[in-house]
Amino acid sequence: MNTLQLKPTHSIAIDEDGDFFAPVSADAIDCLLAKYNADLTNIRLVEDFMNGGAGGVVHYFAEGSKNHSGSSHHYYSTTFRADWAVEALKSAYWSRAIAMTDVMDYMPQKRRDEWRASIDKPMGVKKHLSAYDRSMRIQNGEPTDIDEWEIQPIPDFTEDTVRATLTQLLLSREKFFAERVDGIFRALSGVHITNSPVGFGKRMILNRVYTVHGKGFYSQNSSMAGYINDLRSVIAKFMGRDEPAWYITSRTIDNIPKDGQWNVLDGGAIRIRLYMVGTAHLEIHPDMAWRLNAVLASLYPAAIPAQFRTKPKRKAKDIALLQHPLPFAVLSILAESKPRHNEKRVQLPFGSQSTNKFAWEEASRVLQSIGGVDRRLGNYEFNYCPANVINEIVMSGCIPDHRSHQYYPTNGDLAQRAVEEAEIQPTDQCAETSAGQGGIAAFMPTDRTTCIEISPLHCEILRSKGFNTIEADFLEWAKYQTAPVFDKIVINPPFSDGRAVAHVITSMQLIKPTGRLVAILPSSYINKAFDVAGDWSFTWSSPIENAFVGTSISVAILRADRLS
Repeated sequence: MNTLQLKPTHSIAIDEDGDFFAPVSADAIDCLLAKYNADLTNIRLVEDFMNGGAGGVVHYFAEGSKNHSGSSHHYYSTTFRADWAVEALKSAYWSRAIAMTDVMDYMPQKRRDEWRASIDKPMGVKKHLSAYDRSMRIQNGEPTDIDEWEIQPIPDFTEDTVRATLTQLLLSREKFFAERVDGIFRALSGVHITNSPVGFGKRMILNRVYTVHGKGFYSQNSSMAGYINDLRSVIAKFMGRDEPAWYITSRTIDNIPKDGQWNVLDGGAIRIRLYMVGTAHLEIHPDMAWRLNAVLASLYPAAIPAQFRTKPKRKAKDIALLQHPLPFAVLSILAESKPRHNEKRVQLPFGSQSTNKFAWEEASRVLQSIGGVDRRLGNYEFNYCPANVINEIVMSGCIPDHRSHQYYPTNGDLAQRAVEEAEIQPTDQCAETSAGQGGIAAFMPTDRTTCIEISPLHCEILRSKGFNTIEADFLEWAKYQTAPVFDKIVINPPFSDGRAVAHVITSMQLIKPTGRLVAILPSSYINKAFDVAGDWSFTWSSPIENAFVGTSISVAILRADRLS
């Protein structure tokens, strides 16, 4: 089988080569042309039929149909116009031809709009002068007849034009990348001073992302959604990801509340908030903004200042909590799997297992990581309603990264043992700090347990389980507590960079007199002293080997009692 083999750029950095674009089968083009010519022949046959004597009696069929069905009149003088039918035929077959390629996925929104306009208006639309422009031309003695197209007529569907057009479009996919970036920049609102006139800034504003029709009712602007999808697609290339299909971004925009609150997309590369007036505010990670400007500079070298297209200097002390986003193929499966709000069961779509085994397996791993239990055949059960959590994953593209968040789920036996050490009484106010998904809190009284956790996704899980949840960095949150607030705290703190010590000391400061802290710590800490005000008694367990799945960490349980 002959195929068009073309130079690729998919899912790579913009200055690299060697990836793969979808090929187009020459046999498929031959088949499409044959079907087109057959349909064109049939249109001519119908035209000859209507122009002959038989055409004069067709209206009797319409009258008979109306008498029995009550349908309205048919105007056959226009219905059977062959030139209109041929234009509709060309429109339909050009749509099929373009769909045989992946060109629309790479085409910038402006070009997509132009192609769709030509397909919707296959005969084209001439430019039309407004009354004001016409009067000004007459006043200036200029001609009022404009021989220019507002929408170009669709090309004839012949072998030469089809093959030439498809080949040109396929070979233009790399150029489309730069045009995408340019299109995004030109789509930015011109009335908001936040938008820089000389390049992409950290924050950008788009107008008319959707139109509000009434209380709670709105319609999305597909073109503006396309520009946001173009932005995500370009950033996906920078990050080495696959690209989102337009419908994924469209669904994401629909799911974002129009309340002006920030929502994270694509692992923190983009933040977006929507307002009821229809605007979208987008905040771009600095590493992405300068890359976008570097692409703009390739189109307009003299227009983009050097500081806009230079990689920003990052301070070594900065710790980014950004994560590596999941492939969009995986997120698409999760989006299709999302249960209704009150359901505790998720079923992965059967078809995706055969079409993309990797994406299916990765989606399964994601569901397990948020507490799903695989019953069989992709059917997962949860002990909470996971709809909001899955929606958060689909939007952000991420689940908590074990390395950046230093989160290791506490297994049930270890968590239960730690909680038993706390000896929680009926009136005790309790807490789990850096709570993760609540592996320890699960053994504590739900109505008297506060969970403090930095990960928004984990907070969704904790709230779904009924815990009082505070979304915050525990060490920062504790700075604003002026007095001890808990009787019992049980924790499995992050171990790296000495943070375990900081978490233990801070937790001890929040314990009321006669209260108790229980902490799961590295076994190397056994008998370590903690400098905290008050009179304390410390007890350590023996080392516990292989305490966490996927690690060789050995731990011990500290019991710290505040005597006064």
